[in-house]
Amino acid sequence: MNSLAKLTAPRQFSVLRHFHSSVNKQCLQSLKTSYDAVVIGGGHNGLIAAAYLQKSGQKVCVLERRHVLGGAAVTEEIVPGFKFSRASYLLSLLRPQIVQDLELKKYGLKVYLRDPSSYTPLRKPGGKNGTARSLLLGRDHEENMKQIAQFSEKDAQAFGMYENHLDRIGSAITPLLDAPPPSLEISFKHIKQSLQSIFLLLSTASHLGNDLPAFYDLMTAPGQKVLNKWFESEPLRATLATDSVIGAMTSPLLPGSAYVLLHHVMGELEGVKGAWGYVEGGMGTVSKAIANCAQDHGAELFCDKPVAQIITKGDKVTGVVLEDRTEVKAKLVLSNATPKVTFIDLLPRGVLPAEHRKAMEHVDYTSPVTKINVAVDRIPNFTADPNVRDKEPMPHHRCTIHLNCEDSALIHDAYLDAQRGELPTKPMIEMVIPSSLDPTIAPPGKHVVLLFTQYTPYTLAGGRTWDDDTRNKYADSVFDTIEDYAPGFKSSVIDRDILSPPDLERIFGLTGGNIFHGAMSLDQLYLARPTPLVSNYRCPIAGLYICGSGAHPGGGVMGSAGRLAAQVALADVKHL
Repeated sequence: MNSLAKLTAPRQFSVLRHFHSSVNKQCLQSLKTSYDAVVIGGGHNGLIAAAYLQKSGQKVCVLERRHVLGGAAVTEEIVPGFKFSRASYLLSLLRPQIVQDLELKKYGLKVYLRDPSSYTPLRKPGGKNGTARSLLLGRDHEENMKQIAQFSEKDAQAFGMYENHLDRIGSAITPLLDAPPPSLEISFKHIKQSLQSIFLLLSTASHLGNDLPAFYDLMTAPGQKVLNKWFESEPLRATLATDSVIGAMTSPLLPGSAYVLLHHVMGELEGVKGAWGYVEGGMGTVSKAIANCAQDHGAELFCDKPVAQIITKGDKVTGVVLEDRTEVKAKLVLSNATPKVTFIDLLPRGVLPAEHRKAMEHVDYTSPVTKINVAVDRIPNFTADPNVRDKEPMPHHRCTIHLNCEDSALIHDAYLDAQRGELPTKPMIEMVIPSSLDPTIAPPGKHVVLLFTQYTPYTLAGGRTWDDDTRNKYADSVFDTIEDYAPGFKSSVIDRDILSPPDLERIFGLTGGNIFHGAMSLDQLYLARPTPLVSNYRCPIAGLYICGSGAHPGGGVMGSAGRLAAQVALADVKHL
């Protein structure tokens, strides 16, 4: 075994350099001095915006600062032979209209649906009779009832109604995901769009009907409060509560966490509502398919082109300047960077009106996430459900595996550790093993294990920093937890890649390490995302738009922000 030590700098550099050469084929055009539109950042939203703009007749270029396109939806071969979805790791929220419009299946997108989808092993037997070892949930209603009945007959009967309840509310508000929000600064020029958005909002409220009070609860209440109304048993409540906090520095006990839960069940994959799946080749294949579409229509995509500044003249954008001082002119600039990077770092000081800048300075980017990507030489063997055959994945290996989730109190306790600036003694862990379904990402018999862990503060107590020692001590504690559930896991590890919140910020440009480009709290949603002054992709500088997850409808590999920003920009072209 290559120990549990960190990747050494020379080895990490050589691996990344090798992978760099395999993906840079998409970035070989010669950069021109002028385009109709420049997109800053080659994440999935930026690529989607570029594809829609190019298909509509605009000449577009995308400028990506890294060596690889995709932003957080990227595949990287950190360990030779193992392809990691290094940041985002599952697909569900990508809007079906985008898949259809951009013909993403034609351009290489292939998805493995997961069923079952959720697995919560117990350290010790529990449930009604003290014999339950785990909770396995999927699309089979009868099997779900059987699994939940180990803990509560009442909950088994309620679960189907709960899922239907969320589905009704999710379906009613889905149109809001596919339309821009109204602007709080309605101008005559944009009044038609704002009135359309307001009408859609009112229409959504009418479609909610009797579910309107429950929707209000989901928007404002603690996730735990909502779950307690439906269920009485753990680990069911704890398993469902993970969706109310995933990627968010909040607790199921805090107001607003219920919306995060709703956000994560609004997806659709292969026509199956709420389904999640693995992308063949990793999440970078999503970005590659979008990039292939954009290029096929004439867009030009460039890697290793960091933007240093957005150029303006008067109250209009005129282009960008790269770090190497190359100037690229454009009448439209769409930024896939976070609002902080876009408005605070890239715009010259004094260009953004003072009230707008002040609002941007107070956007919340707090993140609880440390992602750990692991190469292993065998499939984990859980005590709760031992492997039947040595090298053959079992159904639960295909799921999101929830560890330290036997009780909701464990999640809240980990959150409290982070509030004190401490690393959690019992981190909340979501483990996925995409190689259990996708044979293209690991050598035969070996596996890719992706660990999405919480709660890890960006800033540690006592002024401590995330140095190599801190990263490795934390990863060791995560591996100790996994070892409790699956003995032998630590000895199976070939190597690992540890990404703390500062690492996610440094590598992927995620301010604060926040995977959503800003907290998904009620004060930063819909017509207040990222702020009430900039909420419908437009900015005070004509021709400048935000198209990333910091805009409506928020985070996840959804693509709506990119599509809607492009549509808003195209509607404005005639006025520029």
